[in-house]
Amino acid sequence: MVCIFASKLRCYVDCTSFFLPSLEYSKVMVPIQMVDLKRQYAAIKSEVDQAVIEVMNNTAFINGKAVTDFTTSLSRYLNIPHVIPCANGTDALQIAMMALGLEPGDEVITPSFTYIATTEVIALLRLKPVFVDVDPITFCIDPASIRKAITTKTKAIVPVHLYGQAAPMEEIMLIAKEFGLYVIEDNAQAIGASIHYSDGSVHLTGTIGDIGCTSFFPSKNLGAFGDGGAIFTQNAELADKIRMIANHGQSKRYYHDIVGCNSRLDSMQAAVLNVKLKFLDQYNQSRRNAATQYSRAFENNPKITTPATSACNTHVFHQYTLVLNGVDRDGLVSYLAEKQVPAMIYYPVPAHRQQMFTFLNLPDVNLPVTDWLTEKVVSLPIHTELDADQLDYITHHVLEYINK
Repeated sequence: MVCIFASKLRCYVDCTSFFLPSLEYSKVMVPIQMVDLKRQYAAIKSEVDQAVIEVMNNTAFINGKAVTDFTTSLSRYLNIPHVIPCANGTDALQIAMMALGLEPGDEVITPSFTYIATTEVIALLRLKPVFVDVDPITFCIDPASIRKAITTKTKAIVPVHLYGQAAPMEEIMLIAKEFGLYVIEDNAQAIGASIHYSDGSVHLTGTIGDIGCTSFFPSKNLGAFGDGGAIFTQNAELADKIRMIANHGQSKRYYHDIVGCNSRLDSMQAAVLNVKLKFLDQYNQSRRNAATQYSRAFENNPKITTPATSACNTHVFHQYTLVLNGVDRDGLVSYLAEKQVPAMIYYPVPAHRQQMFTFLNLPDVNLPVTDWLTEKVVSLPIHTELDADQLDYITHHVLEYINK
């Protein structure tokens, strides 16, 4: 199946409030935020409060019933047999790499255009990150770049489902099989997204590779009220090892068979997540609806490229990011701030140009698409509570600045 992409791009999130001036529009609107967690909570307050109070009443704050219930619910939602909750998304990636037995010096192929957590855990484990370019339309890792980067030392690929857009997993899995490589999916931004394979089958992101990892940071599509993460796998033996690593390397209390760490999802967060999981598909649809209104407002404007969408994938719009052409990006961000509209740049410095990776001596790394994106992208507010008036206000001021 050939996926034909229609438009382009996406966004990230921040919890800073911005208050709307009431002079320019006749309606008084709710303050615009990059993510409106307060309004989201208000809509499910009674259910969340009851779940949290139940945890407080039974005092099972660690590995309690709430954790078991959420793990079961998430396993059912993803249709994957093994879900191992942990403390955060960065831990999830680190534990996944530890579980696969990767050794110092092994090479791990990953995009440079991603949040730093994806790549810092590779270096933390003394593995070697091999940075490759991304597709200019989807912003996800480019399979052709993966193939070119493979050496005899390559052991794993870490595709990132960036901004809620699914990476091309069918192609990636074929490459991994051909070269005998592990695949660890970074699904922190795309939980609930799906991919249609050429044979007609449908797969949820995070459930396709050897291991999938996600984050429940509050601003994520499925966000906790604090930190949290989870690891997924189809492999029972691998799941047992992941559980051991996340629990001090023990399968039996006080008997530590392997070197592990302490990474747990606490019961309070699990209780909140178990409530919010029931609304995840609704939340993702709300994001898609907001993205549609944005894209319609910006369509056919030569200075704006909107996020790619495809019949092959269900984009869940963790972020809504524009690519600007011939526009002063900093000027636009400043202008929007004057109008009380937040805007963010995700990400201004790619991983391969970060100070932390100077030890790799990467001056010759050539990632033209990545470098181009870091100079052109800007992210607009997107979340489950955005309404039509807010979206009209935002798009009006974006176009006002760009078309002046």
